[in-house]
Amino acid sequence: MSATRPKPFRSPRWLLPAELAGVSVDEPRRRRTARDWVADAALFLFALSFLVLDSGGAPYYGDAVPQWFHTVDPFVSFAACIALWWRRRVPFVVAGLVLVAYLIGDSTLGAALVVVLTVAVHRGWLAAVLVADAFLVPSLWFSFAHPPPNVAWQAMVVIVFLMFVTPLAWGMAVRFRRQVMASLRRDAEWAARDHERRLADARRAERERIAREMHDTLAHRISLISVHAGALSYRSAQAEAGAGRPLGASDVGAAIDVIHGNARRALVELGDVLAVLRTGDEAPDPADAGPPQPQIGDIKRLVADAEAVGQRVTVTVECEPTETLRSAVQRTVYRTVQEGLTNARKHAPGTAVEVSVTGTPGNGVVATVRNPLPVGGAPVSAIPGAGVGLAGLAERVALDGGTLEHGPDEGCFRLITRLPWPV
Repeated sequence: MSATRPKPFRSPRWLLPAELAGVSVDEPRRRRTARDWVADAALFLFALSFLVLDSGGAPYYGDAVPQWFHTVDPFVSFAACIALWWRRRVPFVVAGLVLVAYLIGDSTLGAALVVVLTVAVHRGWLAAVLVADAFLVPSLWFSFAHPPPNVAWQAMVVIVFLMFVTPLAWGMAVRFRRQVMASLRRDAEWAARDHERRLADARRAERERIAREMHDTLAHRISLISVHAGALSYRSAQAEAGAGRPLGASDVGAAIDVIHGNARRALVELGDVLAVLRTGDEAPDPADAGPPQPQIGDIKRLVADAEAVGQRVTVTVECEPTETLRSAVQRTVYRTVQEGLTNARKHAPGTAVEVSVTGTPGNGVVATVRNPLPVGGAPVSAIPGAGVGLAGLAERVALDGGTLEHGPDEGCFRLITRLPWPV
């Protein structure tokens, strides 16, 4: 029993920030999630708390600023807190408004800290540092010029510095972590998509390979039909011309049986080819598996079919034990013999064909099909698809790590396939 792959854990989208909730390559980025609404509300209340707790103003603050600052302080501070609700969409605009309010009222300190955090999270480090400096410089100058009673100005400067540097560093750390998480998630999604694409390519290549195998078998069937139909037509014409004996019912019946049987098989195999080419990327159902693929032991049956249509074939098979030979290599040997017989039947009818298959573990397998060249050149075949079989056979042999040779040699046409057979 195969182990079931565990389903990967995914956090609910409403618990993620917008930057991570819409990080998929097919999903648009979300403006604000439920988690973002909660965070915005918490930061709004945090900024508003400075206005509530500092409504009276610090005692030393009244002598350092004009009186009208105290009058407008609650209004500009509250406006700054309201502006924080747009901090995600236009952080720089909100930062400018809060900065103006911060220069007027000290109750805007909470909103200023939130703005520094926001820019550090949603923008780059340089922009965050510049915004933090815009708030930090006037704060340091005011702390140095008007320190609180009983507090050294050095201590006040350190406190103010840490007060703005803390949200800056926190925001930059959050931004870096989100970028890392988003990058990892995108890489994982792209890797999964690439894996699916590779699987689809492998399935498609396998279907094409199976289709080529079926094409070779189909071409063999059609050549048998062509030869039988041609022989029947030729003998009928000879009988009508008085140059041969009339065909008997048994002769016609035998030829028709062969033609009918091969035509029916060709139609079935053609349907199989179309079914393979039309198959989607889903995994094949074992219940729909076709007949077993031919092996070296089926070569004698292949030769018997060729002899039934009048071919003269001499076959020698010395290849034992075939149990240790890969099935793919055995199919390639079978297809070599099939292609050689088909070519001899189409291009050199009536000639004797020699078939030899020899091999031992460690020395490889050699399949040879040899037939004399026809006198006066090879006739042009009327069967469609001529010439495709050798190209398909060459691809098959290359996939199995072997070599293919074919061509005339000393008045004969030779088709030789050499394939590896590891010990």
